[in-house]
Amino acid sequence: MPAIRFLDSLDGIAAADWDALVPDGNPFVSHAFLHGMEAKGCLREDYGWKPYHLAVFEGEHLVAAAPTYLKGNSHGEFVFDWSWAAAWERAGGDYYPKLLVASPYSPVPGPRLLVRDGPDAGAMRNLLTATLIDEADRLGLSSIHANFLAEADLDAFDDRWLIRSDYQFHWHNRGYADFDAFLAALTAKKRKNIRQERNHAHAAGLTVEMRGGNEFSDAEWRQIHALYELTFDMKGNHAALTARFFQYLGRTLGTNVQVALARDGHDIVAMALFLRSGEALYGRYWGASVEVSGLHFELCYYRGIDYAIREGLARFEPGAQGEHKLARGFLPTPTHSRHYIAHEGFRRAVADALVQEAAHREAYREELMAHSPYADR
Repeated sequence: MPAIRFLDSLDGIAAADWDALVPDGNPFVSHAFLHGMEAKGCLREDYGWKPYHLAVFEGEHLVAAAPTYLKGNSHGEFVFDWSWAAAWERAGGDYYPKLLVASPYSPVPGPRLLVRDGPDAGAMRNLLTATLIDEADRLGLSSIHANFLAEADLDAFDDRWLIRSDYQFHWHNRGYADFDAFLAALTAKKRKNIRQERNHAHAAGLTVEMRGGNEFSDAEWRQIHALYELTFDMKGNHAALTARFFQYLGRTLGTNVQVALARDGHDIVAMALFLRSGEALYGRYWGASVEVSGLHFELCYYRGIDYAIREGLARFEPGAQGEHKLARGFLPTPTHSRHYIAHEGFRRAVADALVQEAAHREAYREELMAHSPYADR
């Protein structure tokens, strides 16, 4: 029989053993990313994060896992359940802590039920979801939340789990030869607007480049991180990721980290940080100390599209939210989460709310698609 354990860190798991369970090389559930969060000061109990990873062993061999956390709040999740928490606490319950299956601070769809390929993969995923419910019930927790699931994960969630979907804006590679070929697929108006935005950014006299994470010195990583922090400071929010984590990612993931930079002389004045897998580019963090028209779009979107075309990547996911992405070639793409609510009456109330939410979101998607920027819409 498999041995089931809950781990308070990934320290005792070899990177190769964990990464062998990640089917698509998704960097956000890689050992390097998750362990780096823990080891470099990004996940702290006073931030609401306590690692509680589910791991299944056969003998000493790791055969299945799920990146899992005991959460003391709902920060850094991007599938918002604040209203559920408020309702349950008004009723006299304790919503927190809860169990979360996710990649911290990362609204990036990908595998969450990590298993080896093969005929037992479905059974192993089912074991993971059943074990999560058993553990939540044993601990007397209010709920479990599995966010930004891959399609392959969905069948493992039975009818005890509530279904929730949303949309992000993703760019899909239609076999474009270059950026101009992508522009040619858009309507004339959208094509003109993008060219104008790129011209504004290029006319600012800044040097723009894109480089791999292993090409930066520690001093350059500190500059990049300072720009990331500045973005949060300007919005009055807390930047959870540390400079040590940025440096670690660059050293550990190498060219699977990409940074689009704008320099004024030797100084880095704007940056957009990306991660990539074998088939996709993921936009994550942005920061700038200058205000230049079009620079955000150039670094965060157009450099990413250009890179994805050159590298032959199937898609580019630039991050959560942002209707402005539609006009720049990013189309609404569904994301999936599943939610276990322990209390039957509360579960029914949340289920009713989700039915209404789903209808509103589908109407929203249809409205967005009516404004597709592509000429063949």
